[in-house]
Amino acid sequence: MTIMLKRAAATQACMDRFAGRSYAPGVRDCGKLAAHSLHKLGRKAKLLTAARHTTEAGAVRYIRKAGFKDLVELMDAVLPDARIAPAAALPGDIIAMAMDDGDPFGCSLTVALDNGRILGFKDGVCQVLIPLQ
Repeated sequence: MTIMLKRAAATQACMDRFAGRSYAPGVRDCGKLAAHSLHKLGRKAKLLTAARHTTEAGAVRYIRKAGFKDLVELMDAVLPDARIAPAAALPGDIIAMAMDDGDPFGCSLTVALDNGRILGFKDGVCQVLIPLQ
């Protein structure tokens, strides 16, 4: 299977599992979405899958207990030397979308689809989005 077919299959798996479903911390959240995409691409994401939380506060506690300031630092540990510009993202890549100042997570993780679209959570539902920045 070529790499682009594998990436297409990974993004379809994310769509099948998450799209249209409501946000549920620890079950369906941005960390679980990113971990699912990485798993389907054959990458390990132990720091993301090890979290056992049922609230956002529990997720923040897990991140801090693991020794990270926010989700951005955790992702840098999961994918060292893998930062790329969002415009260079291929289907299945993880894109960290900036959150408001003061947000304890620092970002929201999304999965790149195609044509500049991403899969992520907005208004409590996982949906296909077109980022503006």
